[in-house]
Amino acid sequence: MKIQDLGEIHGDMLLFGGVYSNLHALDAFLDVANMNNIAPQNIICSGDVVAYCADARACCDKMRSLKSPVLAGNCEIQLAANALDCGCGYDEGSECSLLSRGWYAHATDQVSTENKSWMGGLPDRILFIHNTKKYVVIHGGALDVSRFIWPVTSDDVIIREIELLAEQVGPIDHVIAGHSGIPMQRIVKGVQWTNSGAIGMPSHNGKPQTHYALLGKNGIEIKELEYNFTAASIAMEQVGLVQGYHETLKTGYWPSEDTLPSEMHL
Repeated sequence: MKIQDLGEIHGDMLLFGGVYSNLHALDAFLDVANMNNIAPQNIICSGDVVAYCADARACCDKMRSLKSPVLAGNCEIQLAANALDCGCGYDEGSECSLLSRGWYAHATDQVSTENKSWMGGLPDRILFIHNTKKYVVIHGGALDVSRFIWPVTSDDVIIREIELLAEQVGPIDHVIAGHSGIPMQRIVKGVQWTNSGAIGMPSHNGKPQTHYALLGKNGIEIKELEYNFTAASIAMEQVGLVQGYHETLKTGYWPSEDTLPSEMHL
């Protein structure tokens, strides 16, 4: 396990994940950082720079040039290993596992050898201290990078995840997670679990806006990201990614609802 310890960080921070090859969303997010004078070292990505959308190469290049801390998501791990699929953890035969074949093939064609090498060197955990609290950034779960922790996941499951993380990196106050693409905040046995959601894809709520998190002196807040989702959808169409996620960018509804727990179906 590769652990990157950033030490103590001062000032406001931006926490995000799931760029998903959505260059329009990434550019809008970086505009937010610039408008708020948040430096690259105070911006942390929880992984999956590459996935559903059109611009895998450009998003990798932009994240590498930014030099912000980036965690290895399942997509980075799989692409770095030249694996045959995204390793997202979806059930075999599910809509998402079927749809992933198209975008993963596109990403594989786009991502350069240099970007794969960069992905292969990314950490599995990122640690930092902010306002005396210890944070750990993970992608999915403590033992499984592709584990889904949903807003409806039971406290018992989250407690076990926190216990495992403490065994790996020591006592923690706050977990920053990614992977599911659904924003959530929970406090379980004194530890806060936050998923910022994804900037590259809506959270299956009927709205095209996406999500990131702002960490300031008063704690962490989930924010909506406004960006040109129409242009991002057109970019997907232009490269032949028309399996359904190009419509998600505009409607806010996933074509893969079967991935979600039944109580989260709309």
